[in-house]
Amino acid sequence: MFKKVLISEDLGSISNGIVSILEALHIDNFHQVQYCDDAFLKIKKAAQSEQPFDLLITDLSFIADHRKQKYASGEILIKALKQEHPTIKIITYSVEDRAQKVRSVMLDSKADAYVCKGRNGLKQLEEAIFKVYKGQTYLSPQISNALRKTSTSEIDDFDIELMKLLANGLSQDEISQNFKSRDIIPSSLSAIEKRIVKLRANFNAKNATQLISIAKDLGLI
Repeated sequence: MFKKVLISEDLGSISNGIVSILEALHIDNFHQVQYCDDAFLKIKKAAQSEQPFDLLITDLSFIADHRKQKYASGEILIKALKQEHPTIKIITYSVEDRAQKVRSVMLDSKADAYVCKGRNGLKQLEEAIFKVYKGQTYLSPQISNALRKTSTSEIDDFDIELMKLLANGLSQDEISQNFKSRDIIPSSLSAIEKRIVKLRANFNAKNATQLISIAKDLGLI
């Protein structure tokens, strides 16, 4: 099991919950910081002293105050650490559950696990610690499909136009009427509803708003 752990979290109540998990796992050598800059410096100093941290558990969002930060978010911190200290394992512990954010943190910043804060967050964090220790990655169940590759090749002009109208605030009924007036087929309300359901499944979106957000991030609309 991990021997030396750093917690980067600015809310004491959350830190206390993480500490309870570490203590239950008999991990006694843990340290806590409230700023990303402090986390980076502490990990760097430990590595230079040949007493490196095995694991970092970090939030993504930190409340801004008077102190100017070089690493303004957990995501920036993770990416910097993985570039300079590639052997350290990093678990993200965040309320953010958008698929595009999960993909960014896991694929671009190279985190080893992404755990969602919530009712079962601490239990999932414990599972993540075991998985990461074994060299595996971990995602909370509610975001388990976030890394699934979305095939944009299946998206046609009809889908693009449909999502553009959704983005403009039109209801499904209004989209149906719009398509009928422009002789776009299919244009029935049921066809529109089914296509939106298919698009949401394809992009792992919980609702139409998230669907539009993902489509914009991918540059589709």
